[in-house]
Amino acid sequence: MNMADQGFRFAYTTTVPIVPIAAAGDTRLSDYLKLREVTLRKLLETEQGIFIAEGEKVIRRALQAGYRPRSFLLAERWVAGLTDVTQRWPDVPVYLVTEQLAETVTGFHVHRGALASMHREQRHRLEDLLGFDRVVVIEDVVDHTNVGAIIRNAAGLGWDGVILAPRAADPLYRRSIKVSMGAVFSLPWARLSDWAGGPSLLRRSGFRTVALTLTADAVDLERISAELGSAERVAILFGAEGGGLSAAWTRGAELRATIPMAAGIDSLNVAAASAIACYVLGPLSARTRGVTGQSPG
Repeated sequence: MNMADQGFRFAYTTTVPIVPIAAAGDTRLSDYLKLREVTLRKLLETEQGIFIAEGEKVIRRALQAGYRPRSFLLAERWVAGLTDVTQRWPDVPVYLVTEQLAETVTGFHVHRGALASMHREQRHRLEDLLGFDRVVVIEDVVDHTNVGAIIRNAAGLGWDGVILAPRAADPLYRRSIKVSMGAVFSLPWARLSDWAGGPSLLRRSGFRTVALTLTADAVDLERISAELGSAERVAILFGAEGGGLSAAWTRGAELRATIPMAAGIDSLNVAAASAIACYVLGPLSARTRGVTGQSPG
C-alpha cells in the first residue's frame, strides 16, 4: 500500500512494521473497536485478554510497568515521538491511521493521537495485599472514572494498595487508566472473590477496618485518626456512588467514620472523599508524622 495514496505525508524507513490502514472495517483494528461502549469493551477485553492505553504518557507508563504491547494505533503526527518505544518492540505492528479513521473506529475523537493494545495481566494476588499495612477497599464503585481517581489518590497519598469487591469497575478499562494517570500500573491492586466475607477477611488479616459512611454512629474522621496508632494496619472502605457503602459492609467494619460537612451538603463524590480520608488516615498525615500544628524546626 502506498502511503501517499492514503493521505500520509511521509514514507518511513524503520525496522518497525508500520502498517497504513484506510478502512474502518479492517479486522486488524478490532482491538480498538468502539472504545466508548463499556459493555462491548468488557466482553472484548476479557475474551481477548487485553486493555487499551491512551496517550503517549500512559503508553510509556504501561510499558515501564512491564506490560507487553500487542499493537499500536497511531496518527501520523505521533509516529516520530514514539519511535523509541515502537523500536523496542520490532515485532509489534504499528497501525497508521488518519485521525478521522481513528475516530470512526474508536467512537470518539482521539485527541492524544496514540493508542496501544496491551496484554492484560493480573500483577498481584489478594494474598499479597492482605500483607500490606494500608489498603483502600472499593466496594461497588462502578464508575471507571471514580475507580481511576481513587487509585490515583491512594498512590499519591502513600497507601500500599487497593482491593476491589467483585462488582467494582475495572482498573484496566481505558477511562480508569486515563484518570489514574497510569497509577493503576504501579500501585498493587487485586479483587475479592467473596463480597460477603470481605470485611471479616480484612479483620482476620490484622487490619483495623474503617467504613466511610453517613450512618448515625459514624464519628469525625479526625477522631478516628487520633484513635489509631501510627503502627496499626488500616483498611478504609468506600462504597458505591449514590448509595454509599452497603449495610453489610458498614456493620462488618470495626470503625465508622464520616467527613463533617457544611449545612446543606450531605456528602462528597467518592473520589474526593477518598482523597481526604487517605490523607487523614494515611502515612502522609499529621498523625503519623507526629506533627502537632507547629512548623518543623
